Amino acid sequence: QVQLVESGGGSVQAGGSLRLSCAAFGSTYSVDCMGWFRQAPGKGHEGVATVASDGSTHYADSVKGRFTISQDNAKNTLYLQMNSLKPEDTAMYYCAAGYSYCAEVDARMNYWGQGTPVTVSS
Repeated sequence: QVQLVESGGGSVQAGGSLRLSCAAFGSTYSVDCMGWFRQAPGKGHEGVATVASDGSTHYADSVKGRFTISQDNAKNTLYLQMNSLKPEDTAMYYCAAGYSYCAEVDARMNYWGQGTPVTVSS
């Protein structure tokens, strides 16, 4: 079992920045992929960024060049640095972990956090 706890969401004006954090607990040694997903009001679930155990990263086209996923293995913590935020980035952001290697941003995940809200005003 893996437990994920997100933090760092909030409200920001367009053009601003936020950094999301995700602390992982439990059987993290078996995790091969971690990522961030989001769901905007009235829209479907969307992969934002993933990072595999070998460090390879994948991003949604909509966030490339603006968002950066990273992880601190010593702290079992995943991050998402979000710069140049746009109103369309407004969503609930979820941290996720999976046992399979992720070769794309819409990777299959086994565990999910509760989510942290991000609101970007124009």
